[in-house]
Amino acid sequence: MALDIYKINPEFRDIMPQEIIDLEEKATWSAKMDTPRGIKELPDTKELLEEHSLCAGCPEAAALRYVLSALPKPEDTIIVNSTGCTSLMFPHIALHTVHSLFGNQNAVASGIKRVLDWRFPDIEKDVVVLAGDGATVDIGLDYTLQSFFRQENITTICFDNEVYANTGGQESGATAKGQVFKMAPLGKKFEKVPMWELATTSGCHYSVNMTASAPKAVAKAVREAILVAREIGPTFLNIYTPCILEIGLSANEGLGEMKDQDKGRFASYKHVSPEAEEFLKKCKEEGRI
Repeated sequence: MALDIYKINPEFRDIMPQEIIDLEEKATWSAKMDTPRGIKELPDTKELLEEHSLCAGCPEAAALRYVLSALPKPEDTIIVNSTGCTSLMFPHIALHTVHSLFGNQNAVASGIKRVLDWRFPDIEKDVVVLAGDGATVDIGLDYTLQSFFRQENITTICFDNEVYANTGGQESGATAKGQVFKMAPLGKKFEKVPMWELATTSGCHYSVNMTASAPKAVAKAVREAILVAREIGPTFLNIYTPCILEIGLSANEGLGEMKDQDKGRFASYKHVSPEAEEFLKKCKEEGRI
């Protein structure tokens, strides 16, 4: 894992597509920047996400761009993802990614992080889990919580679209009470599981519930969560990324839906442990956030 992995072989440079050359020369690798990476670079620098095959207007695609833009050291980051809509984007990301079995992403990430710490004791290597609510709250809940109990130094990001969106529209534990889907015609019978509160109770030092409606807020939370995970312990972000297809919205209505829920089910929640709060103050003084 190093920036060298992205260098083009000189013998093939003349036949490489311009977008690959741009990735080496213009991408926002942390080694090439004097200030922390963030949303501000998106309009005029090469993105780490080349393209995606998700639905037009999908909030997940936007949220992933914000997450990638905020990684402190993308060249030293491994993202562990699970089966879901995001799986369609990971082949197009210029980062180290590992596709785990459905639900066991936090167990895989724990092993990867421990090996990296052993193999590279003097280099900061970040491991970030990115999975949907089905993998995080339902099928993978035990793996998720156990990584918190063990105080693994990883960041878990749940793209909460409140439905099994890529398998026909089944309800999940994160679905809102009363919600009707194609494969849940009677409506959800119990309240949405507050995963962000479970994360706090289970030992996360930084836990946030939010929507992806505000890019800067998402990027700030991602960066803070990863920095805390490096030094203090597990962190968790629950980000609402509604499936516009399953809830019957058009391609341009995803942002409006997220803004509506900023004051609803996803009203701002943020927990920062005393240790993490002290550490973030230090990071701010050092210009790391």
